[in-house]
Amino acid sequence: MPSYARKEIVREGEVGIYHCVARCVRRAFLCGLDPVSGKNFEHRRAWIQQRLELLAANFACDVCAFSAMQNHLHVVLRTRPDLAEALSDEEVALRWWRIFPKRRNEDGTPADPEPHELRILVADPRAAAERRKRLASISWFMRCLCEKIARRANKEDQCTGRFWEGRFKCQALLDESAVLACSVYVDLNPIRAGICSTPEQSRFTSAYQRIHARQARRRRGKADAARRGRRGRTARGKRFDARGDAWLCPISADAAPPGVKGKGGERLKPPPVHTPPCRASWHGFLSMKLDDYLRLLDWTGRQVRGDKRGAIPKELAPILDRLAIDDRMWVASVRNFGRWFHRAAGRAEHLMEAATSAGKHWFQGIAHGRAAFG
Repeated sequence: MPSYARKEIVREGEVGIYHCVARCVRRAFLCGLDPVSGKNFEHRRAWIQQRLELLAANFACDVCAFSAMQNHLHVVLRTRPDLAEALSDEEVALRWWRIFPKRRNEDGTPADPEPHELRILVADPRAAAERRKRLASISWFMRCLCEKIARRANKEDQCTGRFWEGRFKCQALLDESAVLACSVYVDLNPIRAGICSTPEQSRFTSAYQRIHARQARRRRGKADAARRGRRGRTARGKRFDARGDAWLCPISADAAPPGVKGKGGERLKPPPVHTPPCRASWHGFLSMKLDDYLRLLDWTGRQVRGDKRGAIPKELAPILDRLAIDDRMWVASVRNFGRWFHRAAGRAEHLMEAATSAGKHWFQGIAHGRAAFG
């Protein structure tokens, strides 16, 4: 397969959604139980999620989906250079300090920077402009994720050298149908690998975080309604935080609660260092609600796991119709997403436009794109 420069896939300065995959070198184990050595590396999945939470709170990038597998990880990211441009130099310096702290607390968390330390970061305009650009960069996000995990894993294994097989693979998602298929593909990875049987059991995936956070919100809502004596209403002044999926990009744009929106529905000001995890923005990435996405995910997972023909349920058919996705090819596109699409994924016309703009011929995958999404 021909290789392409990253700049031909990722369009800097533009909002875009990308599927990134990092794979361990040779037989290095990222997570889970290694059948050869007998060692259990399950705790490393928590490393990945904790690092993603930190990066999602400080980068101008939305984490749309993720899954931590045994020897690789998937992350679906949306770049937000418009958010980075709206940040002041002081906010850029604060975010950069949290990612690369010069001092840490006893528990390893970034220490609060002193005013003079932030002034040093802001003093050089050229360096400040470069940091602003990096905060909206896919390459820097993945570098800050993979390098940290590699250092911790090598230290734990008492070895040196490569932990990842190479630079992460990046795939541009050109339209909403590709974003939906890729998100479902990422969330169903543990089921396809036989690690678990249902999305609510697949820990350290975005689906698991969304499902359990949704259940927790419903339990809190019922408890609030019982305390207030008003069925279905929550306590007045209740803060919308401490959620398991608070750092993930919401599915739909109307997921933001009142009182936390900035201009254009975005949260631009970074929170204090010691706060629950948060996201880069409240702008959703799909034109459907969370419940619709979870129903489609659950149905697709049953087909992928059981290899059944089955028909699309009536309540799910309008979702695919609205996105102009052929329901007969939906399951096949999710099951074969990693093989059918390489540098970019989307409808045939969008793949051809991307190829033309890059001066390349991405014929591989165009036929599949027409079959799956056309």
